[in-house]
Amino acid sequence: MTDTNQDIHIRKSGVTGRITFNRPKALNAMSYDMCIAIEGALDTWRHDDDVKMVVIDAAGDKAFCAGGDIADLYDSGTKGDFAFGQTFWADEYRMNAKMFEFPKPVASFMQGFTMGGGVGVGCHGSHRIVGDTSQIAMPECGIGLIPDVGGSLMLAQAPGRLGEYLGLTTARLNAADAIFTGFADHYIPEAKWPALIEKLEQSGDPALIDLAATQLETGPLEQQLDDITPLFAGDTLQDIVADLQASDSDFAASALKKLSRNSPIAMGAAVEIIHRVRALPDIRYALEQEYRFTYRAMEHGDFLEGIRAQIIDKDRNPQWKYLLADLPADKVADMVNPLDAQVIADKLTFEKGE
Repeated sequence: MTDTNQDIHIRKSGVTGRITFNRPKALNAMSYDMCIAIEGALDTWRHDDDVKMVVIDAAGDKAFCAGGDIADLYDSGTKGDFAFGQTFWADEYRMNAKMFEFPKPVASFMQGFTMGGGVGVGCHGSHRIVGDTSQIAMPECGIGLIPDVGGSLMLAQAPGRLGEYLGLTTARLNAADAIFTGFADHYIPEAKWPALIEKLEQSGDPALIDLAATQLETGPLEQQLDDITPLFAGDTLQDIVADLQASDSDFAASALKKLSRNSPIAMGAAVEIIHRVRALPDIRYALEQEYRFTYRAMEHGDFLEGIRAQIIDKDRNPQWKYLLADLPADKVADMVNPLDAQVIADKLTFEKGE
């Protein structure tokens, strides 16, 4: 199959299925149509005996995929149409599950920014490659959303309480820390990627990736693990904030400053979801927990205001619904309580046996 969509190039090359993000001027942001195209390719290739593995990369040097294209979500949401966003997230999460569960090797080459929706494509495969420019992050709490696209599963499984730290502060991971936290597997210098991809297209042998990988020195977050874990081990966002306030360390002060910029509703829900997924580390369970929040995010959360401040008006001054100190516990519960069974049946559907 070949997809001629200019924003994403999907084709078979040699014995591989190939997906290339092709919106470098937009940091390869993923639109709804691109998401559906990726899902269609996965559905086709899982049953194609000529496809031995899938290789995903991106045009340009600034980003693999810096997230979802949220302009359409903002436009529809501000008009009171929440259904488009609810459908977008449900369909994206279905694709994320298929990527995670894909029965053949999937290699992703993630240069530059890999954030949000990009993590849902690049960080769920079997061979996740980073290089010197790689910066991976889940920045959603800064726009009133929670770490989603299955990101809550990776945050829950990160060492110590790095998951809470990354989700709440929206900190970026370099190559070494991306591997340490479980968002990536291998470091390979980016100059070697084109030749390696060509060999993969010819052979379909993912062992070539293991042979090309080299070790990195310890990353900065790994070095801070012993500082981070006790400060981010609280049961709730309020507990974490209290622990940070009680500390006299420069690290705690810096972390508090980062939290002060982000949506209290989103951060409170992120802590709850990460804790739930840590207890039941399953991709479909993680996506269902995330969907409880994103389904409600436009109408009942801070998402539209976050997009306004960050993307539309760019004043970087969001007016969140609550101050960090005043976030009601029942508001967090309202955002992550189970959705109506019919909503799940109609929206968030995972194919049986797929």
